[in-house]
Amino acid sequence: MPTETFEFQVEARQLLQMMIHSIYSNKDVFLRELVSNASDALDKLRLEALRDDSLGADVSDLHIDIETDKQARTLTVRDNGIGMSHDEVVQLIGTIANSGTAKFLRELKDAEDSTAATGLIGQFGVGFYAGFMVADEVTLLTRRAGESQGTRWTSTGEGTYTIETVDSAPQGTAVTLRLKPEDADDQLYDYTSPWKIREIVKRYSDFITWPVRMAAKTPADDAAGTGEGADAAPREPETLNSMKALWARSRDEVKDDEYHELYKHISHDWIAPLETIRLQAEGTFEYQALLFIPSHAPQDLFMQGYKRGIQLYVKRVFIMDDCEALMPPYLRFVKGVVDAQDLSLNVSREILQQDRQIQLMHRRLAKKVLSTVKDMMSADPERYATFWREFGRVLKEGLLSDFENRDAILGVASFATTHDQDEPTTLRSYVERMKDGQEHIYYLTGESRQAVENSPHMEAFRAKGVEVLLLTDPVDEVWVEAEPEFDGKQLRSVAKGEVELGTEEEKKEAATERENRQQEYADLLTWMTDRLGETVKEVRLSSRLTVSPACIVSDTHDVTPALENMYRAMGQPVPQVKRILELNPEHPLVSGLNRAHTERGEEAGPGLEETAELLHDLALLAEGGELGDPSRFVKLMADRLERTL
Repeated sequence: MPTETFEFQVEARQLLQMMIHSIYSNKDVFLRELVSNASDALDKLRLEALRDDSLGADVSDLHIDIETDKQARTLTVRDNGIGMSHDEVVQLIGTIANSGTAKFLRELKDAEDSTAATGLIGQFGVGFYAGFMVADEVTLLTRRAGESQGTRWTSTGEGTYTIETVDSAPQGTAVTLRLKPEDADDQLYDYTSPWKIREIVKRYSDFITWPVRMAAKTPADDAAGTGEGADAAPREPETLNSMKALWARSRDEVKDDEYHELYKHISHDWIAPLETIRLQAEGTFEYQALLFIPSHAPQDLFMQGYKRGIQLYVKRVFIMDDCEALMPPYLRFVKGVVDAQDLSLNVSREILQQDRQIQLMHRRLAKKVLSTVKDMMSADPERYATFWREFGRVLKEGLLSDFENRDAILGVASFATTHDQDEPTTLRSYVERMKDGQEHIYYLTGESRQAVENSPHMEAFRAKGVEVLLLTDPVDEVWVEAEPEFDGKQLRSVAKGEVELGTEEEKKEAATERENRQQEYADLLTWMTDRLGETVKEVRLSSRLTVSPACIVSDTHDVTPALENMYRAMGQPVPQVKRILELNPEHPLVSGLNRAHTERGEEAGPGLEETAELLHDLALLAEGGELGDPSRFVKLMADRLERTL
């Protein structure tokens, strides 16, 4: 039969070179592309045979064969699928030389990356040409089901390709690569090696529907080293892929052990997952997801560069690890698989396009995980307690970034509380326990539970039996500022603003008492505000202290000192905010200071000023703050102690 020779256009030649040398970051994916094309061909044959009874195609053993020849250095991927006619070869395999290539090439050059190549997705020629990354010559032999003649296409990937008609060709398509010399520095491996073939198929094509077979290695092969020994026994084919896409099977067909085995394979974790989540979306955009919540947090969960554990598949073909676009950062601990029927990928199937489908999947997966945690909270409190202990800290990051799911995150969040020494509480439970007349949800942030519980700010709340949330995670300093309320109740820090506790009658009595005290201490408060004006905004009497002499509080809308330190650590300048010094009029030190100031007046001298300064510094230390001048504090304290001897 005559052989036709075609010459690539200049633009097409340039594009082919870019695809061979630039588009793909990993040369191993050439086999993924060829196996994926073969799988598509088998799918098409099965559908065509259902539509057309007269096709006469054998669909009893649809499969993919991989054959290697170590001596000839060839690798062949063969399927018995739909195949192609002569015209289809010209059209599909010649896609790269079709009109419009020059425009596409310009767009590709203008783009910062390969995302402009979306127009070629779905065309057979794209994945097929990946073979030239590892081959000096590519030969395709194909015959369409129902036709008698086949077609052979051959090219070295340089200037030309040839097409000829052949009389004898099996149904389906065979792609034979004449492999380039092995070069590990250039990531060119020995693709005739059975272990390398197994590795690639297991990684990229393990879950495709059809069996991927390779002739098994025999003892004679080991002796000959080539697989072509004279005494080599006939080699039985070995199926390389499991075909066990657990997410595509009904829940009743899969055992928990199978789910756990897949989880361990994905996560490299030896402990079974805490929870398995299945999701199937149908309609105009179909995808399936099988997600896992681990039983424990990895050590590097909060380290920069932590890899997320969602693997993306398209039609059961592995596309990428750690797909960040599918899961928000605060759910980065979730592992699993997402398998879509169709997605907008770039030309190398390695980078996701930012389109509506991805956003829909991202939103749906996040909501599914949160709803699963909510169900776990009510159905299995012990497992939920494990989840929150391991991942609560990272989940609360979502309160700062995922405004759409804020209520859902708060609904599954738990916090340490003064109500129970050991068991955390939910905001819902807190609201249900609120005392009569209590209007707000109270909290206090700090470095540890012990430090927070012993804070002077807690004294009045402890005395009145008012429950306070004890927030000790660094993220708590930020989200409580951004989340002002829950269920209509405002979240209020006990270290900010004025405090009014008790029933309406008790509040009126306290207001009257405070007014009387205010008159009694007015001169002292004015004097101390003037003397400490460089460090405090105001000195006032406190309604939150019962034991301590003084405490430092912030105005209602001021930034807390801990948050100031966090901003500075991130390199963000924050203007220093003066805070308020509150005095406990019932404490002997404060009442004595007031009496001394009343008696001495303007002749108070440096002694009272030093006492006022020490009172401020002690309040600052009590809340875990840092002194502005530690050496002066030590000197003043040493002098005072010396006078007591």
